[in-house]
Amino acid sequence: MPGKFGKPTDPDYETRLAEFEARIARGEKIEPGDWMPEEYRRQLVRMISQHAHSEVVGMLPEGAWITRAPSLKRKMILIAKVQDEAGHGQYLYHAAETLGVTREEMLDALLSGKAKYSSIFNYPTLTWADIGTIGWLVDGAAIKNQTMLAQCSYGPYSRAMVRICAEETFHHKQGKEMVITYAKGTPKQRAMAQDAINRWWWPALMMLGPHDSDSPNTPTLVRWGIKTKTNDQVRQEFINEHAPEILEAGLTLPDPELRYDEATGNWIHGPINWDEFWRVVNGNGPMNKERLEARRRAHAEGAWVREALAAYAARKQQAAVAV
Repeated sequence: MPGKFGKPTDPDYETRLAEFEARIARGEKIEPGDWMPEEYRRQLVRMISQHAHSEVVGMLPEGAWITRAPSLKRKMILIAKVQDEAGHGQYLYHAAETLGVTREEMLDALLSGKAKYSSIFNYPTLTWADIGTIGWLVDGAAIKNQTMLAQCSYGPYSRAMVRICAEETFHHKQGKEMVITYAKGTPKQRAMAQDAINRWWWPALMMLGPHDSDSPNTPTLVRWGIKTKTNDQVRQEFINEHAPEILEAGLTLPDPELRYDEATGNWIHGPINWDEFWRVVNGNGPMNKERLEARRRAHAEGAWVREALAAYAARKQQAAVAV
């Protein structure tokens, strides 16, 4: 689509950039047919495809527990949740495709290890309480980010987020209900819930992205209305909501420095282990290799479906020509 994605070397770039930024300042949505800076497109493709990959890879740690759910009710909820995550991936891949990138290009980037997905899905689910904790903490963190992205300046991404946020809110509530139920249950259930909170708290804080000082894309994303808050701002919102709720449930948090600050109204947390964050992001987390291998295997085993769809489409095209 030549000319649609502006580059700083284009003779009219500055004029069109000023018009583009004025539209964003007025709260208008940028749509697929509109002019936009190439860098705006690049950032969106990176973010939306990473988000789509996270939804698809995120099905793995929870899907592994469907056959081990403790009751029919919990099994039905988990099946529905995993199906929702698959649907979220589809919405997001479609939104990214409106920017001129193909599904195949995005999947190739994921399977080759070039594209990233959320770091938190590289941690294992060791007990059933992990499933509830993922709903409460992981989906809770995701909602904080996604609610912000529902206000994104790019129309297709913003609209996809509205529906995704509605479904993630249900995921969050069922996870919270599950963990609180176990926290009030037998000593063994309570210990299981506490262990899960201990293991997922820090990864949940990290999944909201690196510290603002180590996030070089954030200023550009905020300038063009893709994000309206920084990583640290969203992280603080998450802590302010979840820390008191977890403590009220009678559980503890694995942060000896956690405290409430009366002056700011914020919960202050101790230092985050950013070395661990970067180690996981760069492919050396507990489950990085297993997650990617699972996606590669699913892609290879699904080849016959793609071939059947291509053959069906070819036959329909031939039939249309014959008519």
